[in-house]
Amino acid sequence: MSRPTDRTLRRTLTRRQFLRQALVGGGLLASAGSGFRWLYNQRGRQNDYARTAALLEGLGTTTHTEVPPNILLIVADDLGYGDLGCYGNALISTPNLDMLAKEGLQLTDAYASAPLCSPSRAGLLSGRYPIRTHITLPLYPSGSPMDLAFRAAGARRYGVTGIPADEALLPEILQQRGYRTALVGKWHLGDRSPNLPNDRGFDLFYGAYYSNSAKRYAIYRNRDVVIPAPVDQDTLTQRLTQESLRFILDDQRRPFFLYYAQPFPHVPLHASRAFQGRSSAGLYGDVVEEIDWSVGVLLQALAEAGLAKNTLVIFTSDNGPWWEGSPGYTRGRKNLPFEGGYRVPFLARWPGVIPAGQTSRALTMNFDILPTCLDAAGIAVPDDRIIDGRTMLPVLQGKMDHLHETLFYYKGANLLGVRHGPWKYLRRHLTDNGGYASLRQGPFLFNLESDPNESYCQIASHPEIAAQLAAHLEAQDARLRANLRGWL
Repeated sequence: MSRPTDRTLRRTLTRRQFLRQALVGGGLLASAGSGFRWLYNQRGRQNDYARTAALLEGLGTTTHTEVPPNILLIVADDLGYGDLGCYGNALISTPNLDMLAKEGLQLTDAYASAPLCSPSRAGLLSGRYPIRTHITLPLYPSGSPMDLAFRAAGARRYGVTGIPADEALLPEILQQRGYRTALVGKWHLGDRSPNLPNDRGFDLFYGAYYSNSAKRYAIYRNRDVVIPAPVDQDTLTQRLTQESLRFILDDQRRPFFLYYAQPFPHVPLHASRAFQGRSSAGLYGDVVEEIDWSVGVLLQALAEAGLAKNTLVIFTSDNGPWWEGSPGYTRGRKNLPFEGGYRVPFLARWPGVIPAGQTSRALTMNFDILPTCLDAAGIAVPDDRIIDGRTMLPVLQGKMDHLHETLFYYKGANLLGVRHGPWKYLRRHLTDNGGYASLRQGPFLFNLESDPNESYCQIASHPEIAAQLAAHLEAQDARLRANLRGWL
């Protein structure tokens, strides 16, 4: 057996040294890249935890001399603008929600703050455009394929995977002021502390962290799994209704805030045996009719317990319909910047405060719910940050016929459109056009009063209005660049 020559030894050592150095260099580059990404994320998040801690600790006493109202906030998942009888649906029977509309107020131009679940809920609970919270895309279970793919692609703004702890959320403020607080249903704003419901102002959590399409879909009571995956979703609405009833009637000495976040009609669709086959709109319609039943049970319980008169009830949806469901007379569906993705049903009742049988065309967005609930409870909105929402109480009481003159449409982190009065302007973007969905189209200008389904572009006829609204978008982009989180 021949012995290796000096040249062979030198070549082998050189190759080993090269591989070793390459590995060390690669490790150093990876570490540097990770370090840079960490610093970039930390700086970009602009977190200010001390600010919010001081805000919550410093809440003053209520300005109301009477007992603060209970608040029942019901939010359906992917329910369309046209899915209820009071909004013109003839295939789905919704007598309880129709009665809620007759006993209170119905909005025709209410919007979600995003056409997707997580950002819309972030906007609702924070009172701010979702981009301020960094929650601009749906969240997925930690470690799931979609979560890993989003992380690898850098799709999460500054790596944020849960509602930031420095956002002052509606339940946190109400809890601090003595309200009993509960979330029953869907959270969808993070699955790890400090982003869990019990971390963010809810005394009771009964529900799921994610949409009902998640593979590891389990039901929690506070921090413990009580129904492991896979959950029998046929009985889910029944279970959530019973939990909501139990919370409402548990301790009537203190006002309550119940956020009943219905997981349906998000797919997969499920209805209990009593509701299967009942509607004329297939399983989707059956699901909506069971949601209507659930609302009716809660409203009846409020009446029987003598709580109805002092309870503000709000019913809405987190965004437009997905695969099924009706966007009404509007164009588009979930995840699109057309009206069908954003415009949602909105009903409100508060006997003695909200006159019955009203309809309003005031422009509102779901981030108005936070200042509205705080106003009802006699609590001032936070003044240490920009709150994009405004109290709807004057509109709900019939004292005003308008609220916002201008609202913005964000899709993800991108500002795509603006509504200003009857006019809507959309930047060039990927549209819902079946033949050219992969190509950018626009810009578009629509008059939503004369053309509510966005069929006819008016840029050629009204170039001055298009230029004005394009300038609105540029100004909003500049404001967010200057102060993304809106700290004051």
